[in-house]
Amino acid sequence: GALLNNFSHVDHVTQELELLNATDFVSEAPKKAQRSQQGAAAEEVGRGESRSQEGSGEGRTVMQAEMMTQAEMSPPLNASISSNIKCYTFPRGDITRFRPARPDTLGLLDYYLLDAASLLPVLALNVQPDDFVLDLCAAPGGKTLALLQTGVCGHLAANDISISRTKRLYQILHSYVPKEIRETVSVTSCDGRDWGQLEGGTFHKVLVDVPCTTDRHSVMEDDNNIFHRRRTKERQMLPMLQLQLLMAGILATKPGGEVVYSTCSLSPLQNEYVIERAVEIAETQFNISVHVEDLRHFQTLFQDTFSFFSDCRLGELVLPHLTANFGPMYFCKLRR
Repeated sequence: GALLNNFSHVDHVTQELELLNATDFVSEAPKKAQRSQQGAAAEEVGRGESRSQEGSGEGRTVMQAEMMTQAEMSPPLNASISSNIKCYTFPRGDITRFRPARPDTLGLLDYYLLDAASLLPVLALNVQPDDFVLDLCAAPGGKTLALLQTGVCGHLAANDISISRTKRLYQILHSYVPKEIRETVSVTSCDGRDWGQLEGGTFHKVLVDVPCTTDRHSVMEDDNNIFHRRRTKERQMLPMLQLQLLMAGILATKPGGEVVYSTCSLSPLQNEYVIERAVEIAETQFNISVHVEDLRHFQTLFQDTFSFFSDCRLGELVLPHLTANFGPMYFCKLRR
């Protein structure tokens, strides 16, 4: 459970708040977090956000002063993920369930709940002013909202292959985002695997938040579970689909641009192995050199909020933990 503030408050878009600045964040967060209508944007761990609206309580935490102080002492790290995103996590151990979001004076819903780890891929993307950004697998829309809340996207292309899920994305945008900001967004429903051919080399930043086994939900899901025998073939084909989507994201990126790949899976087959294969294919088949960025500073910055897997070979993996119950969320950044 994390809260991202609604766009209708002007300062959410125009006044920069560095999430890890102790003096700004720690002084404001407790006051604002107490006012539940000072909400946020959010989505479940990966896909299908109905359960995320309930939130799962354990390990909720307001960003802690110890982490902030450490971040403040490391200016390069702090600067590397500075953004306008305003996010408040539940106090540790708080299992309060928020009332449904209500429209504010502009008719926009005042907050949207998501797993806090879902923000990490957006922060890793580090969108800069006037960047052209592609959210390749955008629905249901939590990370899309977070990208818009940075307030700096020159243009955002939000795509999802599913017509029904794209309709949900439209609903989210209309419910949370003012018209003038929605006009900077183009929503499409294409097969993301074809995007490199449709608009190759056109984006500064690309988020590839791929379909995966959604491990948190799979352990609770009875109906239509991805690990059911009847879905064995579909599950086995996921790494190939993920690889094709990542390759499309790489091809859609301008030279010098950046791609963040993310899943809500614990499986190395869906995480590091997909990255390794994509780097190899980019080099051998497309003569594109792709560099895997070092994201270890995220462990330092967020050590009091998330539990990171220490042996991740490429990228970072947030592990659900009784005292920090976020994730799983894997994210890795590539530079073309």
